[in-house]
Amino acid sequence: MSNARATHLTRRGILAAGGALGLGAVLAACGDDDAKSGGSGEETTAAKSGPWSFKDDRGTTVKLDKVPTKIVAFVGVAAALYDYGIEVKGVFGPTKTQDGKADVQAGDMDVSKLTVFGNVWDQFNVEKYAAFAPEVLLSTTFDSAGTLWYVPEASKDKIAKLAPSVAVSVYDRQLTQPLERMWALAESLGADLKADKVVRAKKDFEAAAERLRKAAKARPEIKVMAGSASQDIFYVSGTNLSIDLEYFKALGVNFVEPPESAKKEGGGWFESLSWENVDKYPADIIMMDDRSSTIQPADITEATWKKLPAVKAGQVIARSPEPILSYDKCTPLLTSLAEAIEKAKKVS
Repeated sequence: MSNARATHLTRRGILAAGGALGLGAVLAACGDDDAKSGGSGEETTAAKSGPWSFKDDRGTTVKLDKVPTKIVAFVGVAAALYDYGIEVKGVFGPTKTQDGKADVQAGDMDVSKLTVFGNVWDQFNVEKYAAFAPEVLLSTTFDSAGTLWYVPEASKDKIAKLAPSVAVSVYDRQLTQPLERMWALAESLGADLKADKVVRAKKDFEAAAERLRKAAKARPEIKVMAGSASQDIFYVSGTNLSIDLEYFKALGVNFVEPPESAKKEGGGWFESLSWENVDKYPADIIMMDDRSSTIQPADITEATWKKLPAVKAGQVIARSPEPILSYDKCTPLLTSLAEAIEKAKKVS
């Protein structure tokens, strides 16, 4: 599948859509198993004046004379690094909502203090980026080609000439792998990973994972559907390819799985349904895409949606298809699903 085709699919599908973790998700396979290898050459002990290197999930090693401080990152990457004490000053991707508040993907960052180079898909101010004089650009990638998430196809070459880039893969792997990679990236940038807050967050994540495993084992009959809403289409995600759903499935959660043939149009990520057919798959719990590009459950007016047993039972929870990759931000995702399974009535 060409990148142009993939971006097109993505743009229409995944922005609205829940199938994929993110828009560009329809792109192809990422099997680079350097996932667990390494952070940087110098690790945390690197003085700010010392050399810096990091091998990313494309197999690319970026080397700089010193640990970078003028960092530009996709907003979700910046939010994850913020949780580890690394403040990124320049971002791109969904940072502010229309009323100027922090987007869900901005995490705990003070968005009023950030330089934003593009807040929506296909928007990136290259001149502003050049003037910022970035030392490195950090993003995620949803394919095997290492396509940088939210870096526009039309201006990617210009952007690439201005600073080297680092990509963390969020394609076709379980959540724990990109979490480990973001941990290693944060460490290379000088994060104190022995700080009490950080150590506690990791322990809390592990405890939440165990709680979800127990809940899923105790209630295997509870069927969970991952959905996303747009004006004309309801998207049902399969578990393959998405880091959160692959991980939840590995912990034992029983998911609705659209057949591969039905997910073909969505690049293998999701099946598109009309609102008339939103009841195609019985489900006891519905996880709904929480990104600002999608319609949120409280705003869905379709009668077919309101008649769904899980909706009538109040068994709809939020899903973050593009999780902020810190243990602190991923723990609530596990806890929320575990609690929903523990309490759910069997309605399907």
